[in-house]
Amino acid sequence: MVETILLALALMLIIEGMFPFVFPTAWRDTFRRIAERPPHHIRIGGLIAMALGLVLLWIAT
Repeated sequence: MVETILLALALMLIIEGMFPFVFPTAWRDTFRRIAERPPHHIRIGGLIAMALGLVLLWIAT
């Protein structure tokens, strides 16, 4: 179980690190635009991301 969690964390870090590495300027601009949004918009985006992750996890298992 711990090994699976570590593998998932490692994969997430690799994917998250690809965008700022490959497109640093676009990533910074996008991050800045997101940070300027109202907090409830950011929460809704986080909720959608979590829901999609749960659906993908459900499909994969």
